[in-house]
Formats: sequence, C-alpha cells, structure tokens
Amino acid sequence: MGDKYVRGPLTRKRRTTISETASPVLNSKQANGSKPGNAGEESSVNNGSSPRKVRDTSSTPRRDKSYNDAIRERLRCHTHQESLLSSDSGYSNYRGILNWCVVMLVLSNARLFLENLIKYGILVDPIQVVSLFLKDPYSWPAACLIIASNVSIMAALYTERRLAVGTISEGTGTFLYTINLSAILIFPPATVLYLTSMTPVGGVFSLAVYTILFLKLYSYKDVNKWSREIRHAKARTLSRSHSCPSVHKANGVAAHAQVTYPGNLTHRDLYYFVFAPTLCYELNFPRSPRIRVRFLLRRLFEMLFFIQLLVGLIQQWMVPTIQNSMKPFQDMDLSRILERLLKLAVPNHFIWLIFFYWFFHSSMNFVAELLQFGDREFYRDWWNSESVTYFWSNWNIPVHKWCLRHFYKPMLSRGVNKLLAQTAVFLVSAFFHEYLVSVPLKMFRLWAFMGMMSQIPLAWFVGRFLRGNYGNAAVWISLIIGQPVAVLMYVHDYYVLHYQGTPVGMAGLNS
Repeated sequence: MGDKYVRGPLTRKRRTTISETASPVLNSKQANGSKPGNAGEESSVNNGSSPRKVRDTSSTPRRDKSYNDAIRERLRCHTHQESLLSSDSGYSNYRGILNWCVVMLVLSNARLFLENLIKYGILVDPIQVVSLFLKDPYSWPAACLIIASNVSIMAALYTERRLAVGTISEGTGTFLYTINLSAILIFPPATVLYLTSMTPVGGVFSLAVYTILFLKLYSYKDVNKWSREIRHAKARTLSRSHSCPSVHKANGVAAHAQVTYPGNLTHRDLYYFVFAPTLCYELNFPRSPRIRVRFLLRRLFEMLFFIQLLVGLIQQWMVPTIQNSMKPFQDMDLSRILERLLKLAVPNHFIWLIFFYWFFHSSMNFVAELLQFGDREFYRDWWNSESVTYFWSNWNIPVHKWCLRHFYKPMLSRGVNKLLAQTAVFLVSAFFHEYLVSVPLKMFRLWAFMGMMSQIPLAWFVGRFLRGNYGNAAVWISLIIGQPVAVLMYVHDYYVLHYQGTPVGMAGLNS
C-alpha cells in the first residue's frame, strides 16, 4: 500500500508529460493530412507502460531541400564558361607551360651541343683568349691607351676648378671642354687605326672605356654648370666641404655628409664618379649603409662563371657556325645563307642574354656594392616590351637616363619637335654603335648604323599595327634575327679583307 501511494503521483505525472509531448505531434500529423484515427492509435500506444522517445521532425524540411538540391545537381552538369586558353577566361597561370618550354629548350640545345662536340671536338682554348687582347706579350697598347684617359679626367677637374673661382669665363670653359671631349672621341680611334699591334678585341675594349668616359665627363660638365647657375641665382656663398667623406656612425647607422658646390671638385669625388656604375653625375649619390660581403662574393662568382661560359660558347658554338657561313656568302646561295642565319641566331641570342646578365646584373651590382652605390636600377622589365621604344627605354637604364637628362630634354626645352628629338637620340646611338665596331675592325660598312636607324620605322610599325603579345613577339624576333644579320655582315666583310686567299673554312672546318 505504501508503495502504491508513493508511485501513484509519479505515474500520473509521467502520463501527463507524455500526453503533453504527444499533442504537438498529433497536431503536426493532422497538419500533414494524416487521419485522426492514426493519432488516437499513436496516443494509445504512448499511454502504455513503456514510454517511447518521440522523433523530432523539425529538420525534415531542411533534409528534403538538400535532397532536392542534390537531385538537381545530378541532373545539371554544365554552366556558361570560357575555355582556359581563351582571352575572355581571365586565366593567367601558365607556369606549367613555361616549365615545359624551359625543358624543351634545354633538351633541344643539349642535342645541338652534343652534335657540335661530335662534329668538331673540344675547341675551347684559354690561351687563344689571351691572344685576342695581345699580339705581343711585351706590348700592351690597349692598357696604355686606357691609362692615358687620366689626362682627360684631370683636364675636366681643373677646368671646373677655374670656373668655380671665376678665373676663366663660361665661354672659355665651354671651349676647353669642347677640346677635351673631342680629343676623347678622336685620339683613341686614331691610335687604334695607327697601331698594328692593337687587336680588334683590345680596340673594342679601349674604345668602350673612352665612350663611357665621354658620357660621364659630359654629365660632369652639365651638372657643375647647373650648380653654378643655382649658386649665382641664390647669391650666396656655399662653404667648401669634403667630397665623398669617410663614413661615420649616427645612431648606429652609417651616414654620409652632404656635399655642396664647389666642395665636390676634388680628385676623390671625380674618380668615385668615374668608377661608379652610372653615367649621370650628382653631387650626392645615394649610398648604401654597408658592404654586404655575401652579396659581393655571389656577384663575383657569377662574374667569373659567366665570363668563362661566354668564352666557351663563343669558341665552341659560334665560331664554327660563322666560319661555315662564308661559302654560302661567296656563292650567294640564298637558301644556305638563310639556313646559316637561323643556325647562328640561337647561339648568338643565347650568348647575348648571358652577356646581359653578366654585365648589367652581376658586374654592375658588384661594382655598386663595392662602392656602396645605392641606385641599383640598371635595367627594367624589357623582356615584357610590347613596343620597340619600350625596349630601348628599359634594357639599359644608365644610357637611357643619360640620353633623357642631357640630350632629349634639353632639345625639347629648346623647342625641338618630339619626334625629331627621338630621331636624334637614335642617330647618336647609331653613331656610337658603328664607332665601337667599325674602328676596331678597321673597316667602315655602316651595318650597325643602319641596324640602329632601322629601329625607327620598326618602332612605328609595331606601335601602329601590333599590340600586346604580338608586339612582344615582334620585339623578340627583331632581337633574335637582327643581331645575327649584323654579325654575319661584319664577319663576311672582315673575311674578304683579311682572308680572301685562304680556304673558306678558315680553320679547315666543313659544314
């Protein structure tokens, strides 16, 4: 009896709870269209002695929706979209194709290199490289000519010092500079043409040094003249300071004192500019805080490695191809000439690319790091050039800056037409290209001059009719094909002048 009265309320309470939880189920069943009888049966079951957990049906609509979406996805498998290689797709990740191109390039050139070794053997000779610079080990005409350039450097410095203190007038200074700069352009080629002991390679090297010196001293003259004009305009005296001062520490960071005119007119300042990897003079160059030894050693290793690679590729790959091209030129066999031209295009372009990296990246960064020269923009992304003008403006930044600062803009300020000024820049560039080739070879054929001047109509054609990738392809084709044409022209003429009576192979090599 006691147990009955104790368990009674609990049983009634359980029944009440089950009936209350069953009522919403009943309503949902009736709302779904079920019969009331079924609800009664379910209620009677729930009133049994063993209660059963009621299933929650609140997530059923979501399940039905996801199930319907899955069915629709199975029925539909197409959407409106463009192919990846179409320009409208916006796809730009072609890294795999680029890797494939690199692999194919390596394999194709490996085959050519193996064929060259089988056909000619090993032609690399380091001793022959020395003979390209010196005919007589006791006669060093190119080195002596380069050492003599210090006379022009000292003449420019002492002319500026006299102008700074007012000992000579601006007109007299301009006259002295004209004589000095003219001597830089006339004396070296006269020496190269007169001396029989001067080799073509030695002549090219010495003339290149004098050409760079001409551009540097011209910029030195202009900047100091502008500084005098500023000083006269401000009508105040500037204190003389030490140029290129020693580095001192300021708050733990290396700092350089600012140089003012005429404190820059010192031997140290001028020779720093002469050796710096730039053609444009400034009183205060941007300076790096310290010399990075690891960076310096990496650039030095690249310089030594790539110069050896260049020499080996020229001796092993280019020289036999050029030698075997003389017979088709003599016979005027156009098909064979075209075949030799295309065969020469690959090694010539490959060597040109290596030379670009060796000179503009490795060598110039090495010198800049050694001198703590801060401006390292020696080139830009010329490989993305979509026009000829963009290429010539970005592949050689030191020359481009000089032309823009000391030639192009002064012409525009004098009222010269923009197109005429651009043509004049190409004309000056064509002159120096021919100057550096014809004089050392001691023959004047104007192939380099005409090649540079042909860039003007080519630039107009590419800019007018070609855009985007087509323009970039046109620039690459002009680089790959244009240079071998000039090389073959000069080699053929040099061969006719010096080796006309020798066998065509020049070394006993057969095509």
